[in-house]
Amino acid sequence: MNSTTNSGSSPEAKKPDTKVTKRKQPKIHSYPFWSPRFWHGMRAGDWWKLCIKHGFRIHPIRWPMAVLLGMITPVNSILRLWQRAQYGSRIDRTRIEEPPVFIIGHWRSGTTFLHEVMHQDERFYSPTTYQCFAPHHFLLTEWLIAGYGGWLMPRQRPMDNMATGWERPQEDEFALLTLGAPTPYLRCAFPNDPPPAVEFLDMEGVDPADEKKFSEAMIEFSKLITFRSQKQLLLKSPPHTGRIELLSKLFPGARFIHIVRNPYSLFSSTVRLWQSLDAVQSLQMPKHKGLEEFVLMCLTRMYQGYEKQRAKIDPAMIVEVKYEDLVKSPMTELERIYGALKLPSIEGAKPKIEKFLTEQKDYQTNKHELDEESRKLVREHWGFYFDKYGYEK
Repeated sequence: MNSTTNSGSSPEAKKPDTKVTKRKQPKIHSYPFWSPRFWHGMRAGDWWKLCIKHGFRIHPIRWPMAVLLGMITPVNSILRLWQRAQYGSRIDRTRIEEPPVFIIGHWRSGTTFLHEVMHQDERFYSPTTYQCFAPHHFLLTEWLIAGYGGWLMPRQRPMDNMATGWERPQEDEFALLTLGAPTPYLRCAFPNDPPPAVEFLDMEGVDPADEKKFSEAMIEFSKLITFRSQKQLLLKSPPHTGRIELLSKLFPGARFIHIVRNPYSLFSSTVRLWQSLDAVQSLQMPKHKGLEEFVLMCLTRMYQGYEKQRAKIDPAMIVEVKYEDLVKSPMTELERIYGALKLPSIEGAKPKIEKFLTEQKDYQTNKHELDEESRKLVREHWGFYFDKYGYEK
């Protein structure tokens, strides 16, 4: 069955029936063996549960990393107890006075660029890479690792030319992962196994116990960051796109900035994203079998959730922006976003934002070539996205 729907309707969730031509593996930026992986921030119990669930199907080449993780994760458990002992009561009493602003949209739609730009507005606070990788103890250890451990980080992200760094704004999804919440990002550990937690792309069929675990992790991390910053939170995570109803319940008054991009660019860039993450994060040697089908399914399911949930949320709490418009006229689009969501005036933040945009003017995006067979599959399975957001097929 074709998943294309009429303009404005919700996508139909289905398993893509695809046959995608095997394409050349992309070049991945260097990611040193000593650089942190998502799993380094886990507690021991969550790490062992992950391995047991996948039957310890770890490739021999990855066993040294697995052994190191087995040594590091107990330290995280101990440091969590220390952090709770020192700060726990104050964190629990922390109130999130100003509802967060969430940047949402499919992977590779421009969420990182928008996040980096709005991060320049110092009235907002975005969690840093270190805080997302070490939520169990960053209040104790951030000064040490972020201050003196810059050498641990690669210069660029593996999938593109974006700079990395402990202090750069980061996706809160990584913090949820290390806090033990269910998330599709767990797939990166064992990419050759069936992808886990895909129900958290649209919140359909989620086990109540898992939803409770996710919600508790979301609140815990938000309180941690608010306690640390005492500012309004600016959060960004593509999987949040299909969770806006839950997030609105957890944070009444939350606002959402939804960014979209040409579907052809989304498909090729997202395939590269998962290939690169699998190459540097996995405990297996990734085969990438069914990867294109996984990418097609994720957007369809994510937007089924988004369209269904959006109807239940005050329209004044959501604003949409096209990536193409944002990169063409960033300040104009930012002024529109701030005005639509009734955020404080952007005027005071303009000098720093303009300085950042000037520094980024020479940034080179990845170039992706999509063969006609793949373009046909994208049109077939993501036709609703073309129609809804006005992109030519």
